[in-house]
Amino acid sequence: MEACKGAVFRLTLFAFLTRYAMCQEYFRMGVNTNSAEASQFLREYDREASGMCYRVTMSQWRFVTNITENNRRRMLEELALSSKFERLSWRKAAAYDATRLSDPQGRRQLMKIVMGSRAALPDDKYSELQQLITEMKEIYNSAKICPYGQKPYDPHIPREYIPEYQTMGQTYHLANQPYQHYQPYTESSESNYCDMQLDPEISRILAHSRIESELLYVWKSFRDQTGPKLRNRFMRYVQLANQAAVATGYRDAGDQMRAPYEDQSFRASVEEIYNQVQPLYKQLFTYVRRKLVQRYGETTVRSDGPIPAHLLGNMWAQNWKSIMDIVMPFPQSPNVDVTAEMLRQGFTPLRMFQMAEEFYTSMGLKPVPPEFWRGSLLARPPQRSVQCTASAWDFCNRIDYRIKQCTEVTQQDLVSTHHELAHIQYYLQYAEQPQLFRDGANPAFHEAVANAATLSVYNLPHLQRVGLYQNKSHDPYEVGMNFLMTMALEKVAYLPFAFMVDQWRWSVFEDGVQNMNTRWWQMKLRYQGVIPPLSRSEGDFDPGSKYHIVSDQEYVKYFLATILEFQIFEQLCQASGHTGHLYECDVYRSRDAGRLLSEIMQAGSSKPASEIIKSMTRGKTNRISPEALVKYFRPLELWLRVQNRDESLIGWNSNYHDVALFAPQRGQADTRGISCIALVLSSILTLL
Repeated sequence: MEACKGAVFRLTLFAFLTRYAMCQEYFRMGVNTNSAEASQFLREYDREASGMCYRVTMSQWRFVTNITENNRRRMLEELALSSKFERLSWRKAAAYDATRLSDPQGRRQLMKIVMGSRAALPDDKYSELQQLITEMKEIYNSAKICPYGQKPYDPHIPREYIPEYQTMGQTYHLANQPYQHYQPYTESSESNYCDMQLDPEISRILAHSRIESELLYVWKSFRDQTGPKLRNRFMRYVQLANQAAVATGYRDAGDQMRAPYEDQSFRASVEEIYNQVQPLYKQLFTYVRRKLVQRYGETTVRSDGPIPAHLLGNMWAQNWKSIMDIVMPFPQSPNVDVTAEMLRQGFTPLRMFQMAEEFYTSMGLKPVPPEFWRGSLLARPPQRSVQCTASAWDFCNRIDYRIKQCTEVTQQDLVSTHHELAHIQYYLQYAEQPQLFRDGANPAFHEAVANAATLSVYNLPHLQRVGLYQNKSHDPYEVGMNFLMTMALEKVAYLPFAFMVDQWRWSVFEDGVQNMNTRWWQMKLRYQGVIPPLSRSEGDFDPGSKYHIVSDQEYVKYFLATILEFQIFEQLCQASGHTGHLYECDVYRSRDAGRLLSEIMQAGSSKPASEIIKSMTRGKTNRISPEALVKYFRPLELWLRVQNRDESLIGWNSNYHDVALFAPQRGQADTRGISCIALVLSSILTLL
């Protein structure tokens, strides 16, 4: 125990000295103060960057809508040219002392060029960093696993009868009953047999299977095919990203990632927001855990403990909507889904997009240009390979905007269509801004605005107004609670995950790559109340199972976007004159709401987000606030409190066995060290 205390002291002292040594001037600038030269450079940059953006975006579009090796090669060539352009532009911009320029917009543009780039690295290291990110993305996207049992989704073989599943020298015992036609996996058949990818096969199993052993198998297998292969590359990526950040004037790469939010107390602000939504999350968590105990038993889910990560319907336990069948408040009342009505009325993908466009034009916003209808991919094309993830595209020429979506006639795709068109509307609104300002006010704004608009599309009043929902025979309170539960499983359950991802990443940038996996699960337990379903080691590198981490994409923006979408939605509802529950608001056809939404979008990133929020809230606040989200879910929270009134604990307790699943192990014989670490972590996490 004394050795444990000494290790804690040494780590604390090292962290203090490291932070002290990093106390340096926040940002380094050049020495050229000639404002005329800087203005000329920015004019040239705007023209050249727009052209480069168009060429790169077009090459990417051609590849993802027609995946061929030739299109991939052309895309990589354009990306290489773009990388050279970025480095050259950075060197020119870094020569100026932006703080001495008289034009505030010019200062802001120069700072955006310099502060957001890693071009301060030497050429060889810059190329290595880009190559590492590319390799990690390719490894992740190529991950495939073997199916659980005979074949995926084989209706003739009851999975509960499969005795075991053998793979790579390991045998997983799945049930006691034999099934005589079962053939175990052999390595010789891997190329033809092991072809299940995350999307759609693995995600579909996690969403729909209720066989715990099958969920455990796919959860583990996907992590086996990602984390161990990515760990060493990620460690080198951390080193290079930190070097780039320090060379640019930041303390570390996390500091550089936070800079676009223009908030010196950003981390404290985000933590404060999380603390305000945590009570709502704990009420939801406690109710869901009780339902999972009823479904899987206390041997799988402890009645006062954390939830095993594989039971929540999603690879990362970030979205629980798929387990709605287990937790639905009123099963006798419908969980609203208008897919059948859309099919009955003969909806097509084109009609869905026309309906979504009319939603925005009814509010006085802009129609999409003709180029949108000519160039977009709105349905899966026959006889060619495409990447089908829905996305909105700005081709940087103020003319060409497109959506790529393999649309199916479902309610979910109807909402997705409105969401993607909101991004297009954002592009249209800030089109006249310089290239550097054609973006959201901060990294959270684009998603927040798109989601705020779609909050109006989900709800029953809107679906009734557009003729897609007419059933009035059920209790409206019960239908409303079912709707709010669905939304909470998607939005509220997501918040602690979206919060902790970058908390973990920033800790790695700050404190190093030691015990990365342990820290990941510490934070999963602390914030989500989630534990791994089986023992994990540092070699597993479970953060590598999340694409945004290995593809170098910041994640805290999704946490803030989820908070901000409700804040924006509340302001739109007030502008439209809505009274009553916030979750029943529909801003369709409200010109006043449209004017406010246009004001939010038109500035792009030419102003700090705080100014836009202050204007949007009529001076009430200039900060992102969770008050509207809490207000939206207040009826459900009151219902949850009633359901949880007999619970001994709202939230979760962690014990030694929970923490021992991921506590760092120095060796099998070093049980005292393991016990020390597990005991200390358990105590700390329980207190937190």
